[in-house]
Amino acid sequence: MNLGIAIISITALGYISNWLNWHFLNYKLIQWLYYLGTLVHETSHALLCLLTGAKIKEFSVFSSEPHVTHLEPKIPLVGKPLISLAPIFGGLSFLYVMNHYLLANYFTIPSFSGFHTVLPEIASFLAQINLLQWQSWVMLLVFMNLGAMLGPSPSDLKNIWPFLLLFFLFTIPFGTNLISLAILLILTNILLQIALIFIIKILKIIGSVVRL
Repeated sequence: MNLGIAIISITALGYISNWLNWHFLNYKLIQWLYYLGTLVHETSHALLCLLTGAKIKEFSVFSSEPHVTHLEPKIPLVGKPLISLAPIFGGLSFLYVMNHYLLANYFTIPSFSGFHTVLPEIASFLAQINLLQWQSWVMLLVFMNLGAMLGPSPSDLKNIWPFLLLFFLFTIPFGTNLISLAILLILTNILLQIALIFIIKILKIIGSVVRL
């Protein structure tokens, strides 16, 4: 996959995921999980600031507009794009650590080898969910705000848009594969969100019928 298309795709899917949460799943639990996703997102920015020599002026997570404010990185040209794209790699690393150490590799995280594998990989991941086991509940709860965790924010896009033209010209296999994995996981998350929205609506209808 072209790197530019991959970044645009993950941004759009991240917005869709967050929109579904705030319009249909705006419950206290989801709101608290949003802060988990935001913490991973902003911490990823902060770590790349440290690695690129950009002094951090402000680190905010528990606010209406979470953000990391920083000075110019010491690494020219690629410093800002690296900081802006950090949540994609930081979010995937967080998921790996959660699955590997907390869940003892309970889940097989899907890989991405082309668009023809998207549906089979999503189906393979969903087939691993067993609601009778706590590991599935942990992963489902983490997944509920994957869009906030992985998706670039408007300010992130502002920092990388001059480089998008270059991203459209070049393909970096390692980076593209990781970003494509993020796309696959957010797509899985959106399907889970839609399923949960459907279940909640059915339960509300049943509840109203019972009350009658």
